[in-house]
Amino acid sequence: MRKIDSVAVLGTGTMGLGIAALAANKGKKVLFLDMASDGDDRNAIAAKSLELMQNIRPPALDDPENVKYIEIGNFDDDLEKIKDYDWICEAIVEDVNIKREFFKKVEPLRADGSIIATNTSGIPLRDIAEGMPERFRKDLAVTHFFNPVNIMKLMELVPCDDTDPEVIDALAEFCSTVLGKGVVHAKDTVNFIGNRIGCFFMLSGLHKSLAAAKKDGLSQEAVDTLMSRPVGLPGTGLFGLIDLIGLDIMDFVGKNLDTNLPTDDIGRAFTKFPAAEQAMLDSGQLGRKTGGGFYKMIKHEDGSKTKQTFGLGKGEWRAFKQIELSEEHSSLETLLFADTPEGRFAWDLMGGTLCYAADLVPQIADDIVNIDNAMKWGFGWRKGPFEMLDTVGPQRVIDHLKQESKDIPAMLMVLMNANADTFYRNEGSEYLGRDGDYAAV
Repeated sequence: MRKIDSVAVLGTGTMGLGIAALAANKGKKVLFLDMASDGDDRNAIAAKSLELMQNIRPPALDDPENVKYIEIGNFDDDLEKIKDYDWICEAIVEDVNIKREFFKKVEPLRADGSIIATNTSGIPLRDIAEGMPERFRKDLAVTHFFNPVNIMKLMELVPCDDTDPEVIDALAEFCSTVLGKGVVHAKDTVNFIGNRIGCFFMLSGLHKSLAAAKKDGLSQEAVDTLMSRPVGLPGTGLFGLIDLIGLDIMDFVGKNLDTNLPTDDIGRAFTKFPAAEQAMLDSGQLGRKTGGGFYKMIKHEDGSKTKQTFGLGKGEWRAFKQIELSEEHSSLETLLFADTPEGRFAWDLMGGTLCYAADLVPQIADDIVNIDNAMKWGFGWRKGPFEMLDTVGPQRVIDHLKQESKDIPAMLMVLMNANADTFYRNEGSEYLGRDGDYAAV
């Protein structure tokens, strides 16, 4: 198997900074390059990122001394140095044409046997590899880290059709045992695993929350309260999570999905914002980065703070309302099937997301374990989609879908045909494969 002892990180933005720091923290030699500056210091861009690496809070470097492992430079003067590095990790702008032109410069400079990877979060690898030399395609993969790199456990590993299995094995070994990441094996489909399911949850949530507000008067605070602790998601809920990410990023994601989703994918119905969120985007009200999105904090002269909510119905700010849940709405098992406005909304959004995930094997991953791990490690879910289905009872979900005359998702069909009760058994040590047999996790 190929050995990785050194990393060339090409691109010193947020993701490149995180990957370079992670490798340096493990004592690995790192080449850290970006565009050349016009002034006297041609390495100014990389130098600024290196300085930020040491000063951000929390610091990206575990020990200030680890900076000694990093050599900075620029693409014009130093790109040829990649010949001495085992893994060349590209982390430049998310534009397929720019990436392809950049790789044409990189390819002839790297050594035989070196591994080349892109940190893209959503560009199909086949679009990057198309028409490139055979050597490039054999050594190419996606290594999609989640931000912040030093905190988030998930790293999605994706081959293209021509990738040498040794490349995947070497990256999986290095990123898991050396860098300490949770590696999941994804396929070359739009947004891979984590963002495919996570963005379906968020984008469909905007539409389904609006419908619940109009029908049952469900507030944004109620939505976020339901879509957090009761279902095993982080406390940000739905709207708080989008505030954290930014409406501009979600708009970019939606456009990418609109372009690349299969024509029959149900997610196509949610790639564009509802009118209220589109108005927020157009006005620059993007989330935390702009001081407020769906929520904002007001600082008072006495040092106290109060939280406000942007009421989508009236398009104006109001006082935040704390929501208290009944016992029936406090856990996934009872909430999902409660015949209440809260229960119907939870079934529509969370139940819909679980069913969406259950229909994506083997499209985005070969097994349910990679999907569950991606959502736990990348989005902070307490349980993955199939673990959640086991919690509520897959047969209850199937019966509910039949009552609504809805199609049964692929993996729930596998479970039915196998006469199985759960996706995992023997205390989670075995999982149900798409062939209907159980295999060791």
